Amino acid sequence: MNDTHGLIEHATAKDPRAGLQAVAALRRLLERLERIHVQNAREHGWTWQEIAEQLGVSKQAVHQKHKGRR
Repeated sequence: MNDTHGLIEHATAKDPRAGLQAVAALRRLLERLERIHVQNAREHGWTWQEIAEQLGVSKQAVHQKHKGRR
């Protein structure tokens, strides 16, 4: 399920299997987007605190999750 149309169909389906597959795909997409944008923010000199505020989490949480990634 890589295309937007298929994802929307699965997310709105009455079939629990299709709906749960959509949730899993959205979770993977969200994690990927977060990694990309956290890395971008760090490359632009943002502090862990600034990133955490935008994500609505603690500085410790975002730092621990992303500290070693490049």
